[in-house]
Amino acid sequence: MINQTQHTQTIKSFAKEIGFDFCGIAPAKELTEDAKRLEKWLNTGQHGTMKYMENHFDLRINPTKLVPNAKSVITLVLNYFPKEKTNYPNSKIAKYAFGQDYHIVIKEKLKIFIQHLQEKIGAIHGRGFVDSAPVLERAWAKESGLGWIGKNANLIIKNQGSFYFIATLIIDISLDYDTPLTHNYCGSCTKCIDSCPTEAILPNNVIDANKCISYFTIELKDSFSENFNTDLKEWAFGCDICQDVCPWNRFSKPTQTEEFHLIPELLNITNNEWLSMNEEVFKKIFGKSALKRTKLKGMQRNIKHLVNLKDSF
Repeated sequence: MINQTQHTQTIKSFAKEIGFDFCGIAPAKELTEDAKRLEKWLNTGQHGTMKYMENHFDLRINPTKLVPNAKSVITLVLNYFPKEKTNYPNSKIAKYAFGQDYHIVIKEKLKIFIQHLQEKIGAIHGRGFVDSAPVLERAWAKESGLGWIGKNANLIIKNQGSFYFIATLIIDISLDYDTPLTHNYCGSCTKCIDSCPTEAILPNNVIDANKCISYFTIELKDSFSENFNTDLKEWAFGCDICQDVCPWNRFSKPTQTEEFHLIPELLNITNNEWLSMNEEVFKKIFGKSALKRTKLKGMQRNIKHLVNLKDSF
């Protein structure tokens, strides 16, 4: 037990040292209730064309399927709220894509983290994940006591907000575990639901991807059909509406992670500049950005839709 407590302290201390804002730890177990929610969401087709969500169902709900003999699930969160105020001359970009791609930044931190633990603790085995594997990150964040799942399905940290990236580290040693947060501090507030222009936020913390602006602008890979009349509210990549109106985000503080600071070219870029951009320029400016997920082709598709919809009125 002494070693277990010391190992826990080592993990939490180094998490802070390497730049993570919060660290929570939960016992590795099957997420039975979350499995039911995920299954229902998939069966009702609310994941849209994201067919990859149907894959590896058993891995998503059981960490021991991802890491043999897994004992602990460590959740690490990293603030990305920007210090810069954007002008948004034409189209809007979600805040999480203002700087470098969080996958790259956090994966490097996780690599260093695991190496450090192996040096300090010994022969541990584990895997780190950041939004690129079948892991229910928000569920584990809740299990480790970091926050609760808001009505907009985002993890909300009390007195901190929701502008956080989530990373998960599954390892094969037992640790001292945090107490899950059982209270939901959203209360009777429905600002995120009321503000969603496409009514994508459903009861019981469910998002219907088929109505979500983030889904349309990032995940949907097909061309918009001629009868696609959804008003994207000037969003060309992602959407922050449900987070911007959340009262808990009044506590948001600017990120201290330099890699997430605003790419200068995003500050005043216009629709015409987006539409005239070529692949070479896009890769040069946004090669390390999350914007590469939708590619230049996707960005130009979205902006053309915004322009055409505006011109039709």
